[in-house]
Amino acid sequence: MNSVFAWAVFGYYLVFNLLLLALMGLDKLKAVKDWRRIPEKNLLILGLLAGGLGGLIGQQLFHHKTRKPVFWLVFVLAFLAHLLLWLFLIRLVGR
Repeated sequence: MNSVFAWAVFGYYLVFNLLLLALMGLDKLKAVKDWRRIPEKNLLILGLLAGGLGGLIGQQLFHHKTRKPVFWLVFVLAFLAHLLLWLFLIRLVGR
């Protein structure tokens, strides 16, 4: 695999998962302060695009959205789907 492409993919996952982690923390702060919240669909969509790891870490770190199974399910399934996709692509390119 081209090293520039590999670094771009790594950067994509790093940026989007850090963004998701930060938004989980921000939404928790907004919940505690009773401020206007980040829509759940935005967190879920970002989790799907980012691969879910930032969301899973955010749930544990901030104790946020832990009572809503849909968040855990979406984040875990997104993580597994992205992992399987990359394993498939690596195997395909390695041929």
